[in-house]
Amino acid sequence: MKTAFKLAFKFTTLALMVGTLTACAVGPDYQAPQQIKDVPFSSPYQHSNLALNWWQAFDDPILNQLIEKALVENRSIAQARANLGRAYSVFRDTDNNSAPTGSLSSGYQAYENSTPDPSDNDVISRGYSTGARLSWDIDLFGKIRRASEAAQAHAQQADILWHDVQLQIISQVAISYGDYRGAQLHLQVARENLDNLEQSRAIVLARLEAGMASELELARIDAQLYEVKANIPAYESQLQTADATLSSLLAQRPDQLALSESKNSGQAKRLPQLQKPVAIVEGENYLRYRTDVASSERALAASTAQIGVVTADLYPNLSIGGFLGFLSGPGFALNSGSQSWSVAPTLSWQAADLGSVRARISAAKASSRMALADFEQNVFTALNEMSLSLKNYNLSRHQELMTAQQREASQKAVRIARQRYNAGSGEFFDLLDAERELLRSRDQQAQLEQQTFTRLVSIYQTFGGGIDVL
Repeated sequence: MKTAFKLAFKFTTLALMVGTLTACAVGPDYQAPQQIKDVPFSSPYQHSNLALNWWQAFDDPILNQLIEKALVENRSIAQARANLGRAYSVFRDTDNNSAPTGSLSSGYQAYENSTPDPSDNDVISRGYSTGARLSWDIDLFGKIRRASEAAQAHAQQADILWHDVQLQIISQVAISYGDYRGAQLHLQVARENLDNLEQSRAIVLARLEAGMASELELARIDAQLYEVKANIPAYESQLQTADATLSSLLAQRPDQLALSESKNSGQAKRLPQLQKPVAIVEGENYLRYRTDVASSERALAASTAQIGVVTADLYPNLSIGGFLGFLSGPGFALNSGSQSWSVAPTLSWQAADLGSVRARISAAKASSRMALADFEQNVFTALNEMSLSLKNYNLSRHQELMTAQQREASQKAVRIARQRYNAGSGEFFDLLDAERELLRSRDQQAQLEQQTFTRLVSIYQTFGGGIDVL
């Protein structure tokens, strides 16, 4: 057994000596871009804690429940989580290639006439071996190290993409919930419009019976009334579509959601609204919350490391194989006399294929340039999306406020026109125009409420969930 210990000591010493030779690696060392044109990029990706609870600022218990359930049940999130586990398993497997590998084996062999010598005729030989077989690829030029760097970057990218899927699912649930409440709001407005038109129709009908109005006037008011009724199935279809989308996002079968309505007179629950304004912190680098930017940066790191992997093929590769155990013949005696060991270093070089190696290096460098271009484009896309989302939200809020004032004015105009027409001092067409304008303003206000909510979710989405409310 002393020989075995000596061999193990020699093998360890050899490992330490070779380790000093593998301290360097060919290929470029990756450095994250610090600036793209005049855009600084010095902060690494950060998954904001706000990303998974930002929607709670709406103080909508139903929306909270939907999102919390989606984070647990959604299959896209489950798939991204599984992909994350797979990526880190690949990284651990790749990283382990830098260490010696080995296996324990035990075998028996029997053979006859092992040589052409006539004296071996009809001689049956038997042998038995047991021990450990070791192999080690010496990473002289950093091929394994670069491969490990690439695998780690891919694993980190999978982590970022997992967070991105959560962000997207939260956004989709919120938007679909807004669509659902928006369709309910449209239905509520349509019912209010029907009630309003029924009141005007009753006045026209009374004047018709008194000989003070014509059939044309009644027909015109009926036309508006039926137009509103014709829009109701479209709103109901939007409601069913939003319900189906939410059910899909929550991994539920159709018609299982129970989105309650307001307890006040059976009215639909209004769209979620923030009680506080959106807060943009001056000087904050929101790019670090963008998963697409961070993902492309990790892809750039992986492609840079891949250059070193293929560059290492320009140089020789050294591997060492070994055996430590027992070999015995007839009798199968396992003792110091049958103890065996072997060391077999192998040097290989793709000398006859260097043209292909250089072609692979050129391809790897081109892939790295492509990854850099993709990263830079994502940065500019992110900056413009964030700016546009804020502008669109502010414009939508201003438009919504103006439409609210328009609705108030239209309601006043209908009230005055109806009073004058009923008193016989007003024209029917004034009443008809006032009714038509009120219908349009009410519907537009409902549409803008939904649009404002959707654009608010877009801010959350484009800022990577890293934005706060005051």
